[in-house]
Amino acid sequence: MQYLIKHVTRYSYSDPVASCHNQVHLAPYETPYQTIKEFRLWVHPMPAYRGQRTDYFGNRVDSFSIEVPHSGITITSTSRLNRLPSSPPREKDATPWELVRDHLRDGSSDVGLRAMEYTFESHYVRQHPKLLQYAQASFPSGANILVAVKDLTKRIHADFTYEARSTTVNTPIMDVFERRIGVCQDFAHLQIAFLRSLGLAARYVSGYLRTDPPPGTPRLVGADASHAWIAVYCGELGWVDFDPTNNKIAGTDHVTVAIGRDYSDVCPIQGVFVGGGQHSMSVSVDVQPVASK
Repeated sequence: MQYLIKHVTRYSYSDPVASCHNQVHLAPYETPYQTIKEFRLWVHPMPAYRGQRTDYFGNRVDSFSIEVPHSGITITSTSRLNRLPSSPPREKDATPWELVRDHLRDGSSDVGLRAMEYTFESHYVRQHPKLLQYAQASFPSGANILVAVKDLTKRIHADFTYEARSTTVNTPIMDVFERRIGVCQDFAHLQIAFLRSLGLAARYVSGYLRTDPPPGTPRLVGADASHAWIAVYCGELGWVDFDPTNNKIAGTDHVTVAIGRDYSDVCPIQGVFVGGGQHSMSVSVDVQPVASK
């Protein structure tokens, strides 16, 4: 499957901004199943400086500075990529979850050591006895790790209600847990916290999810949005992506943009500015399948 993705973010300010400095995670991430054919980034007004680097997690990070007074910014990225189908991991090939946990701890492989850093608390993912208690219901002794994570994903989907704008990026994870309401970012953070409380490695994945309109209804440009899910380290099976918001293993409809410990590592656009007064932001995302060339 080949996708053409357009992501447009607009900021408007009540007062002029004298200057701003920003960095963005908008370029898709290369994986064995995802090949980037083209990525372009436009910024208006014209930046005085533009840079690019690869961060610790392997994500591409673009940066720019605008040094002239401005009342708004438009950031537009377009990506063309191939997303190959991948076979779902087979439960019979998975091992008990305790063996995966212990493999992380014993330091017997470089892969396990690299995964180990995703077992600790991070900025948005904190541990709590209630989170461990919730997770343990899906992870009895000797349970197959794939079966257990599938069950946890199913329970999150059943127990928590998705409601747009019900939380903000700074809503504490325990508030989401107690209220049982949130958005995809919250559910990803929750599932990561549940898994890490058990000593398992889980990381945050940001990206896009292609949406299919009802038959006979045209796709709405910009109807697709940024999405978030998780990846859990499953030993010899490697990293497996789960989408708790939709109760599924991530597939060809999921496009990975960045990975990290939590949202703070992969924020699509962040920066600082001087002046501006009050500001507003709008985001439009379109994920469109296209014919391969």
